[in-house]
Amino acid sequence: MNFSLLQKMCSIHAPSGSEFLMTEFILNYIEQNKQSWSVEPTVLKGKTFQDSIVLVFGKPKTAVFAHMDSIGFTVGYGSQLIKIGSPQVESGWKLIGEDSKGFIECELFVDEDNTISYIYHREIDRGTTLCFKCIFKEENGYIESCYLDNRLGVFNALLLAESLQNGIICFSCYEEHGGGNAQFLGKYIYENYGVMNALISDITWVTTGIQHGNGVAISMRDSGIPRRKFIDQIIKIAEDSNIPFQLEVESAGGSDANALHLSPYPFQWCFIGAPENNVHSPFEKIAIKDFDAMLSLYKILMSKLL
Repeated sequence: MNFSLLQKMCSIHAPSGSEFLMTEFILNYIEQNKQSWSVEPTVLKGKTFQDSIVLVFGKPKTAVFAHMDSIGFTVGYGSQLIKIGSPQVESGWKLIGEDSKGFIECELFVDEDNTISYIYHREIDRGTTLCFKCIFKEENGYIESCYLDNRLGVFNALLLAESLQNGIICFSCYEEHGGGNAQFLGKYIYENYGVMNALISDITWVTTGIQHGNGVAISMRDSGIPRRKFIDQIIKIAEDSNIPFQLEVESAGGSDANALHLSPYPFQWCFIGAPENNVHSPFEKIAIKDFDAMLSLYKILMSKLL
């Protein structure tokens, strides 16, 4: 599999609230490729949708949600940095961004009190957003990069779009910092298309029960608890498909699913994604075979879920 598209997306500056560069990239990609897809989708975008994008294929029954934003940092007063979402921090890590004076590549600094700041030869404009510098590696069956969470989920959705007959793909915003606009997107697709099934194309964590190389993770719960009948249906389809998967049961973590769960609409949802370690760092890492299983399972689920 060619991961050049994923590499490009991992280097795009799009922390929560500043997704517009990723939105522009995805819209350009769709415009250049949609005519070669099995079904050319209706593309919903613009002022009402802010920076999010919705693709509608055929007669949809199930929607895939993939958030476009990443964690990062906002420059505060002086050299102060304020977290966007929950990034890991370590002195010496490279951060990049741009302000009124031009391109920035600076260093993260963490003092003995765990206060975070930047080191740079000048003061950076207040309110500037900074993200990890992308160093993308593909070797020994693994991919390592910043922002695999959730550029890998977006990559999965774009590959799925190539052969999707019936379904909806929602590229959402703000997931890393407050639950995002998934509630609005859920409202829209429920009211306009009657869709109530949602698959969350996102990245989960390597834990004691979820390991690299054992297949895609189907989450039975995290901080939210999905509808058991829906989960059982997904597990049965996965078992029948012989696609490698592992069942995740966690007490913490969340995603666009949490936003849908709290909405007043009758969504049944499931988080399905490849596991990574070094979460929210410049060195997030996934096994390629787990991503292969992830994409394969999404293709089957989108044709079989009722």
